[in-house]
Order: sequence, then C-alpha cells, then structure tokens
Amino acid sequence: MLLRGLWLFLAAQLAALHGSSVLWLTPKDIHAETNQTAKLVCEAKSFPSNARIYWLRQRQAPSIDSRHEFLVAWDPTKKTLHYGKEVEKERLIMFGGVTQFFLNLTNVKPSDSGAYFCMTVGTPELTFGKGTLLSVVDVLPTTAQPTKKTTPKKRMCRNTSLVTRKRPLCGPLTLGLLLAGILILLVSLGVAIHLYCRRRRARLHFIKQ
Repeated sequence: MLLRGLWLFLAAQLAALHGSSVLWLTPKDIHAETNQTAKLVCEAKSFPSNARIYWLRQRQAPSIDSRHEFLVAWDPTKKTLHYGKEVEKERLIMFGGVTQFFLNLTNVKPSDSGAYFCMTVGTPELTFGKGTLLSVVDVLPTTAQPTKKTTPKKRMCRNTSLVTRKRPLCGPLTLGLLLAGILILLVSLGVAIHLYCRRRRARLHFIKQ
C-alpha cells in the first residue's frame, strides 16, 4: 500500500507539471457560487476496459512542492467507487461511460477551490489530464453591459448643433440692430417735431405782421 500511494503521488506530480494530450478536462475554468454544483468532465477517445479512473484535487497552484488530494476512484473490475480519507462522500457524484467520466461537486464551498485532475491507471499504462481550475465565490462577478455608448452621444451632438445655429438670432448683433432701428425712429420723430414747431412759429409771425 505504501508503494502504491507513493506511485500515485508521483503520478499526480507529473500530471500537474505536464498533462496529457490523450485526456481532456472541460471546462478549463469554472466559476461557481457557494452551495451550487460544479460539473467537471474528463474525456478521452477511449478508456481501457481495465483502467481505474482517479479524480485528484490540488488546492494550491501547480508546482513541484504542491500536494494532491485523492478524491474518488472508479474500479471497473469490481464496479465500485473508492473515496479519499477526508472526503465528504455525499458531496461527490462520479459517473461515466465509454469515452467520458463526470465529477459533480454539490454544495461547493470556497475551500473547494483549486485545480482538479482526472487520471487513468491501467496495467501498466498511466494517463492524466492538464486539469480544471475551480473558483468558488459567494457572488459571481457581474459582466459589464456595453449599451451606453453611441446613441445618446450622437443625439447630444445634434442638439448642440441646433443650439449653435439658433444663437445668432438672439446675439449682440440682433440687439444692436434693434437698438439702431429704435434710435433712428426717435431721431426721425425729433426732426419731425422740430420742423412742425418751426412752421408753426413762422405762421404766427406772419399773422402778427
């Protein structure tokens, strides 16, 4: 058992550093809210009939010194599942078929965040995937809504252009013309009154003579 555990640990280290082109894990990144279900898929062109399927978890970033946690394994010869020592069995659901194996994590928590790997162990073949990164948060970040861009700005530009066209109608030039017209009228009225007065004085002076 000690040799088997050591061999599995070394295999997991290789899985974190290199990965395999034979196994694909999808999706590459998962963002899940707390208490929701995260679904991981391990896919291959074909699984050997005698190959055991392992799911491992790495809580830290992949490196030589990082450790892997054994979650669950499927034994096709005995048709049984084997769980890790400190794993909550009721939160792990593993199932699959010929080319795909699934791992569902229910009621996820922030402590479940990390890199998840699937690995097949045959006799003597060993195949592993590159992993899926799971991030568990209380609230998923909202995406920006790209709706407030062009339409309001274009309308504002049109309104300002109309305002600039109407400004000369109420500008200083218009007021100046109005004042000049009023002044001309006043001057004309003054001249007319002055001429009327002179004519009246001339008439009175003629009558007195």
